[in-house]
Amino acid sequence: MIWDTLIQPFADFGFMRRALLGCIAISIGATPVGVFLMLRRMSLTGDAMAHAILPGAAVGYLVAGLSIGAMTVGGMVAGMAVALLSGFVTRVTALREDASLAAFYLISLAVGVLIVSTRGSNVDLMHVLFGTVLALNDAALILLCSLASLSVFTLALLFRPLVLECADPQFLRSVSGLSATTHFTFLALVVISLVGSFQALGTLMAVGIMILPAAASRFWATSIGGLVVAAVVVAMLSSLTGLLLSYYFSLPSGPAIILLAGIAYGISLVFGPTGSLVARIPPRRHLEF
Repeated sequence: MIWDTLIQPFADFGFMRRALLGCIAISIGATPVGVFLMLRRMSLTGDAMAHAILPGAAVGYLVAGLSIGAMTVGGMVAGMAVALLSGFVTRVTALREDASLAAFYLISLAVGVLIVSTRGSNVDLMHVLFGTVLALNDAALILLCSLASLSVFTLALLFRPLVLECADPQFLRSVSGLSATTHFTFLALVVISLVGSFQALGTLMAVGIMILPAAASRFWATSIGGLVVAAVVVAMLSSLTGLLLSYYFSLPSGPAIILLAGIAYGISLVFGPTGSLVARIPPRRHLEF
């Protein structure tokens, strides 16, 4: 019974195996980046950057159709451009970084949707916005695994400076010249993770697999290593369960995966052992005589 329910879809269908492998790669590569976004109080920045890559992906689509390479390069260029422009505007004007980033991502989102809508079909627009995780081919899997490997390697290399910047950025600036390098490298990692994720989950859903498991992990661990492990586990379980639900009930796979991650966050919020609603209820004191 367990074999038939959980294993058989992946044993019988290659597209299900590729979808699961792609989601595992995203969980390992992108979700730890989401943990650091949460620790740096930049969760909404991830959402903004996810929308910012849309016009680049749309231009890649115009040039080469639904080409993985063209849309990936376009998305990276657009994401990096928005990150650098928002940082430049923040430093030379009175506008704060959150406001400048919001302005650029709204412009990017509008431009991207306009390009895809006017030059493509509604099906193409849905693919770009919500992804095609069940249609991943070998080239897409190679790209996802390569980006995940790059993300994990970079995080391991910059782990200590990233932790210091999360805890006390002023201290990092005072003792090391790596502060600016760490900040911009981390923004580049966010863009790379989102570009890889949008191949499977679309530009609107990509940020969900980064932020929701990271937020859920906050109620299961206290150390940064524990947060990363818990977030990856939640992301993998959400991916597995979401794919099975989409298989058995004909649901769209990307939204199903993100919805399961949201349910995991809700359960963690209520029942998690660290800082959840239940954990904050004071224990009843026994009657003393």
